[in-house]
Amino acid sequence: MAVCLLLAGLVFMAALGSVSSSASPSSGASDSTQLAGSTPSPAGAYGAYGSYGDASSSPSAGAAAGRPAGALAIRVDDQLGPVLTDGQGFTLYRFDKDTSKPPASNCSGACATTWPPAVNDATTSPGTGIDQAKLGEVARADGTRQLTVGGWPAYRYAQDTAPGDTKGQGVGGTWFALAPDGTKAKAAGADASASAAPTAPAPAGTMPQPSQQPQVKVQISVVMNPQLGQIMVDGHGRTLYHFGKDTAWPMRSNCEGQCLKTWPPAPPVDADKVKGVDPKLIGKLQRPDGTWQLSINCLPAYLYSGDQGYGDALGNGIDNQWSAINPQGKPAGK
Repeated sequence: MAVCLLLAGLVFMAALGSVSSSASPSSGASDSTQLAGSTPSPAGAYGAYGSYGDASSSPSAGAAAGRPAGALAIRVDDQLGPVLTDGQGFTLYRFDKDTSKPPASNCSGACATTWPPAVNDATTSPGTGIDQAKLGEVARADGTRQLTVGGWPAYRYAQDTAPGDTKGQGVGGTWFALAPDGTKAKAAGADASASAAPTAPAPAGTMPQPSQQPQVKVQISVVMNPQLGQIMVDGHGRTLYHFGKDTAWPMRSNCEGQCLKTWPPAPPVDADKVKGVDPKLIGKLQRPDGTWQLSINCLPAYLYSGDQGYGDALGNGIDNQWSAINPQGKPAGK
């Protein structure tokens, strides 16, 4: 909010001095143009990974061979902290029965159907915060080049059916989500042995009490989008957007009625629960109906109902008015 108050003072001074209105910070949003990544992904873009876990289908050679790792990224998980993901946002794992010195995979056959290797090819690239020196590859028996991280072969898990799933964490006491440096992912300060034991599922029909439900520790963070670079997402991995027709001073939303069904207002967050973003950019505004909406860099923030998975930015560039937000609070991809 301090940024917004400072902005108000600057605008007032500009008016007294007859300074050109082009200094208004809202001009950046209203002048937004078609950005990369605005073309929606085909329906069921994530279904290919989910099909690995379909017990009704027989394992195929293609499934066992794995899929390209793509543009790697870091996701901050509520329970595990920083977790390495592939280009579509799926969690990558390591296997305790493998070795890192020298790198070697001991998962083949049926194991590789449940845990498809992440293939290292020309599409593999490190995102922000990922050390290129930690990435490598190991030749599998079938000739596939499997990605390694810190020497450890990287895999996906067949039962992870959506980006952000971590259902493979702790399976068999030997499978763990990969941290960006190749170690086992775990929240800062967590006991390393705690991540070794898989969490027992709650009895069917049992609803956890509020005190037992996992708390969202980071309410806004930054992820790497392959087309747009770094973008802001909320605590559930949903991309945040600005609307070019909104104004920064006075701060006002011009998305009403039917618009709100496609672009629901993002709820306010605690400024001290953001990661990778200057807390001074975070604020809120009260809408005409009395509800509160998150603001970023003095502009209202929204979600897009058409986003299908973690870190999707399918709303970017729509009508040349909607843009994902970079860590500086500006349109992403520019």
